[in-house]
Amino acid sequence: MKFLFITLALAAAALTAPAQALTDARRDSLMRSHKVLTFGGETESATEARNDSVRRLIEMFYYDQFRHFSDPEAPYFLLMSRDADLAMGIGGAVRMRGYYDWNGAMPSPAFTPFHISMHPDPARMRHFATTPSGCCLFFRVLGQNKTLGNYQLYIEAGFNGYDGRDLKLKKAYAIVNDFTVGLATSTFSDPAAQPPVIDAQGPSNKISGANVLVRWMPRLSARWIAALSAETPASLSASFSPETEAVENWIPDAAAFLQYEWGPTAHVRLAGIVRSLSYRDKESRRNRHAAGWGVMLSSVAHPLSPRLTTYASVNYGHGYAGLGGDLSMGTYDLIPCPGSDRRLYAPASLGWCAGAQWNFRHNLFASGAVSSTLFMPRRGVAGDEYRRGITADVNLIWNPTPRIQTGIEFDFAQRLNFSGDSHSACRINLLAQFSF
Repeated sequence: MKFLFITLALAAAALTAPAQALTDARRDSLMRSHKVLTFGGETESATEARNDSVRRLIEMFYYDQFRHFSDPEAPYFLLMSRDADLAMGIGGAVRMRGYYDWNGAMPSPAFTPFHISMHPDPARMRHFATTPSGCCLFFRVLGQNKTLGNYQLYIEAGFNGYDGRDLKLKKAYAIVNDFTVGLATSTFSDPAAQPPVIDAQGPSNKISGANVLVRWMPRLSARWIAALSAETPASLSASFSPETEAVENWIPDAAAFLQYEWGPTAHVRLAGIVRSLSYRDKESRRNRHAAGWGVMLSSVAHPLSPRLTTYASVNYGHGYAGLGGDLSMGTYDLIPCPGSDRRLYAPASLGWCAGAQWNFRHNLFASGAVSSTLFMPRRGVAGDEYRRGITADVNLIWNPTPRIQTGIEFDFAQRLNFSGDSHSACRINLLAQFSF
């Protein structure tokens, strides 16, 4: 935890970078790798305007506030209208991962402390597998209109379904100026502040789910940006007793953030969410309501050197476990009150992550991160329940070309139960990815 707060302090102090960060240099190399086809040919007088518009439209893609390291790049081929007011592209990524577990095999490609067994089966101590999970296809339209202003349309589907091969819708939204409507990354998240990880799960405290939402995200000034959204609630992840049952969602979640930024990939963000967690008391035939809430402080920055990038986040709250991270694997939004099976309450949890990335070149870097999630219910929890999870990873990522990525990663995870029992597991990940 001490390193986490040191990282946040460094981010807050590094208001200006001494030179262009190498992570930004890689983004610039990607923006230069596009091929643009113009509808209906092009006049000489339109060439300069087109070049400026191409860069502006592609920057709109890469400057996405909710962009993560593992998200696909902009399409290699872009179709642009003759007046340079509309660009359209179809892209995707072919991603293959191989992984090897020892000291206890995981049941899925996601390496999570929650799934660690205290007494692993001797026949499942080691495991090797490969997965195409993470391959994706997307369609994006970027444009400007005299009536609408700037707008974007985006649809993404990923091969993350059954056995990592079924195509599932991941995102589908429209952005018109400051408004976003559709299935998009939750406002209560900061994917850019999550360290680069090859494993599908990522940090133990990761919150980056997608919800159907309406978001207003105005830029307040050159360095301040804010957001406010109403979001369709995620499915309630509750531990119901025989005397209680679920109630249908009836009110949206409300989320917001305030962010200070001093570069394309450097900011500090404070985010929050409020949820209504409802259940039914069968004996009294009454619907009861508990308040769920969460806050998150996060940062990504380049202190001290343009080769160094730091990542940090800490989140705390009650009844927000189902929104992501290690606790979303269980039923921890609502649990029975000690001594009463008719009443449920929203337990507290705390998560944090701290990571650093060192770029040897703009296309070659090493990174490492440590994260943890702590479940903090009241008394009366069974001894075999999850109490704390810890993950650590170190990786080496190389992009031999702007659109080919390879990597190797070592992952460590440990689970601690309320009984005091603990067990750990290890994994090696390999990555090969091509974006188009």
